[in-house]
Amino acid sequence: MQVAVLKESVAGERRVAAVPATVEKLASLGLHLLVERGAGLESGFADAEYEKAGAKIVDRPEASLAAGDLVVRVQRPSEKELDRMPEGTIVVAYSLQARGEEWLLERWKRQRISALSLDLLPRIARAQSMDVLSSMANIAGYKSVLLAANALAKFFPMLMTAAGTVLAAKVFVLGAGVAGLQAIATARRLGALVSAFDIRPAVKEQVESLGARFVGVGLGEHAEDAKGYAKEVSADAKRKEQELLLEELKITDACITTALVPGKRAPVLITAEMVRAMRPGSVIVDLAAEQGGNCELTEPGKEASVNGVAILGPVNLVSTMALQASQLYARNVLSLLLHLYDQKAGRLSLDPADEIVKGCLIAHAGEVLQPV
Repeated sequence: MQVAVLKESVAGERRVAAVPATVEKLASLGLHLLVERGAGLESGFADAEYEKAGAKIVDRPEASLAAGDLVVRVQRPSEKELDRMPEGTIVVAYSLQARGEEWLLERWKRQRISALSLDLLPRIARAQSMDVLSSMANIAGYKSVLLAANALAKFFPMLMTAAGTVLAAKVFVLGAGVAGLQAIATARRLGALVSAFDIRPAVKEQVESLGARFVGVGLGEHAEDAKGYAKEVSADAKRKEQELLLEELKITDACITTALVPGKRAPVLITAEMVRAMRPGSVIVDLAAEQGGNCELTEPGKEASVNGVAILGPVNLVSTMALQASQLYARNVLSLLLHLYDQKAGRLSLDPADEIVKGCLIAHAGEVLQPV
């Protein structure tokens, strides 16, 4: 079985889906690795390193594949790349959801592509080592604090100087998932005073264990779904939440927002009114920008300024830390392939009864299996 590692074609994407260490592991199983020339350069991995690990460097690896062979990517394939793939190719990527683009669904069906979208992996113990969402959120949470510190015209830590005492910056994190908890930990390491908000009271202990103050509101309703994600709440609960956030934001220097509802637009937590109530010179870093933003005034991929408040809407932030983002993503992909690969048969086993396969297999054998 051949595995093609493609160079990413989406503008600004610097990650790669396999690194020399994971290539070596796959090669040891008898898989034949074809790596596109220059695929890992922007992540810090030279072609020579892939060759040393057992891969063959080629210009268009997907054109050399046969039915049942595998393509691994970060972003989904382009139309040109799909044109070069044979019928029955297996494609693994971070997200392969069509998001309303019918042409992609038609391609899955017409070329009988087996498409595994890693952002749909079930949150179960067996899939923990494959959890790309957590791996990438961890990086985004860390980098968001660095962006905030760079944009804020203040020190994060308290400093005692001959000219007087400099007070620590106040950092407010919205959402205490993986990205939020990493943002809390990073801001604390930099010496800031940190508070955090989440509608799930269960995360209070995790927030406080990192040395942050938990900001919560008694919603009187269950705010967590069966998978542990935050879910949308009632209009009354949302009103209470906004009143609390408004008061907190008035005293905030840097706010980092991380709240997402799977499969939906990011919830708007910071209204235009709240932004105008913040102190001039304060900063908002909106990690939900790609899904619409947690701040009403966020412009994805841009930095806006409203009444002296800087609003950063970074897109594909994890790609700015391409080396380690690639290492983590590649390990997630490797874990999935080790789970699926049948060494005796020399192919991947896509058993629809397997909970992991069922969760992320969105197309197979000419059919679209999940509403995407």
